[in-house]
Amino acid sequence: MADHSEFVNHILELLEPLGAVQPKRMFGGYGLFLDGTMFALINKGEEMFLKADDENSHAFIEQGSEKFGKMPYYAVPTEALDAWDDMAPWAMRAVAASRRAIKK
Repeated sequence: MADHSEFVNHILELLEPLGAVQPKRMFGGYGLFLDGTMFALINKGEEMFLKADDENSHAFIEQGSEKFGKMPYYAVPTEALDAWDDMAPWAMRAVAASRRAIKK
């Protein structure tokens, strides 16, 4: 992989089952894109946030996840950073939210 931090490399490996996730430097960290659509971001503090909308934001709020400023991204629950089985529902809902945003 490119010259990313250990955390970014871990996230990219974790998300491999989604497909070809592409990191792009932005916001002092990275935007994560799938099929040209941004569904996640990693801030400069190496925290991961996933795209949310009216259909999936309640799950993040119920977990006590913090929002990334005023943007529609919420912190990933810590336990989801360990394995794909834990990350899968969060990541797939974020990808779906990013695709819904394009349709609007």
